[in-house]
Amino acid sequence: MIYKKVKRIDEQISALGVGCWNFGGDWDSSEDNNSDRIIHAAIDLGVNFFDVAPVYGWYHSEEVLGKALEGGLRQKVVIASKCGLLWDENHKTRNCLTKKSILEEIDGSLRRLRTDYIDIYQLHWPDHNTPIEETADALREIKAAGKIRHVGLSNFSQADVMKFEAIVPVDCQQGLYNMLERNTSSYHGIPLEYKTEDEMLKTVRELGQAFLPYSPYMQGLLTGRFTKDHKFSSTDIRNENPKFFGETYAKYYAGYEQLQAFADRIGRPMNEICVNWLRQNDAVTAIIGGASSPKQLEANVHAMEWDLTQEELDEIAKIIEPFRYM
Repeated sequence: MIYKKVKRIDEQISALGVGCWNFGGDWDSSEDNNSDRIIHAAIDLGVNFFDVAPVYGWYHSEEVLGKALEGGLRQKVVIASKCGLLWDENHKTRNCLTKKSILEEIDGSLRRLRTDYIDIYQLHWPDHNTPIEETADALREIKAAGKIRHVGLSNFSQADVMKFEAIVPVDCQQGLYNMLERNTSSYHGIPLEYKTEDEMLKTVRELGQAFLPYSPYMQGLLTGRFTKDHKFSSTDIRNENPKFFGETYAKYYAGYEQLQAFADRIGRPMNEICVNWLRQNDAVTAIIGGASSPKQLEANVHAMEWDLTQEELDEIAKIIEPFRYM
């Protein structure tokens, strides 16, 4: 395993992390015993970073991760969880970053994760109805209490990042980033207030923050698991992603086909190319990659054993240039 170190965080973090969204049951392949095996396999392979959130599986992902880490494993890993997304009985979510809500959310996450601290506590999405000062005050309070070690912001504009930074140190940022979604304007139909490559990575480098790119395989498209006319099951959350339908999907799929042809020429699997394209970027800390099985996780870890050459990176750059702002 390759580990990365940033100025703002003391621990070295594995370049490949485990995204725990699929542990909650929102995807086609989710089963608790399998999730437990993935978590333990990850640690055995040297992965020490896990990214989770209450909303993933409506609390269930945090519960699965907490149970799997019992018996002394908690001290071997870095846990990043989130707050700020609440939901009703119909699972309709809303953004909420009030102080009252954050103070309640942190205690719930600690209980489900079976720990007394969270390494990186991230605001999942902006809440423009709550003053930044109020939210930052809540973060300062729970940090002073030892409930969190670092503050992270996910999906925030860089202007808001700097407003938080003036009140409470922001040690980590998370954003949507992969070869086909570099400065994209939306995620699952939700408008994004940042351009990852043009804006977020600049701030990360300047401040010495960790950067956690999510959806490194574009929710599976870049792994070759989809077809031109792919259909998800009725329970798969990817049905809510408008990029996987119509003309937009056709354009993205054409981009995947070009990258797959490149992968075939150099004799490397697409999943490993996705990982290395990100890992070899000096601004990237831990890649948040999902895995549906220990075997798939191990296949992603194999990417740590080789590097893309500069010539290969240049060829990829030409292929993905049309997707710079798509």
